[in-house]
Amino acid sequence: MAATPSTMLPLGTKAPAFNLPNVLTGKVITLSTFEKNQLLLVMIISRHCPYVKHVKDELARIGFDYVPKNVGIVAISSNDASNYPDDSPENLKTMALELKFNFPVCYDESQEVAKAYHAACTPEFYLFDQDRKLVYRGQLDDSRPKNNSPVTGKDLRAALEALLSGKAISADQKPGIGCNIKWKPGNELDYFSK
Repeated sequence: MAATPSTMLPLGTKAPAFNLPNVLTGKVITLSTFEKNQLLLVMIISRHCPYVKHVKDELARIGFDYVPKNVGIVAISSNDASNYPDDSPENLKTMALELKFNFPVCYDESQEVAKAYHAACTPEFYLFDQDRKLVYRGQLDDSRPKNNSPVTGKDLRAALEALLSGKAISADQKPGIGCNIKWKPGNELDYFSK
């Protein structure tokens, strides 16, 4: 596994549009799916990545804790499923059911959404305010698969709590670390040249 840092999309960026199938229902999920939600959290995940496996229970807890607080949450996997079959829509569905995710999990087959978000690794987190401007991106917390630090979600949770209570979010945000996005042949060069 290659430890890859997140690219840290500039704060203030408007949420890039997406139009993706929910692997659980087949229903198409877009930004407008969340138009009634105060906030929007976009998570770039995968099933096979050890970094995501390490935090998967916390991802479920964040859903249970914040969906009831009017936070829209969507998880998106953009990995090349032909070379990484664990990340196929069917296997993503199995993961979502096992973890009892209460938010949609979508598959970005074209990888265009990963490019639009400048995603580099899994997991990555993007928190958008009511105007769908980026206010937090970076790590979930300091925990990594081999550093013995507990998985708490403290960095992302602090951003969520601040935003929900009308407080400023610190611009001092640490990049996440994870497995690199598994690009389809030709996509990686195209992506990094932009």
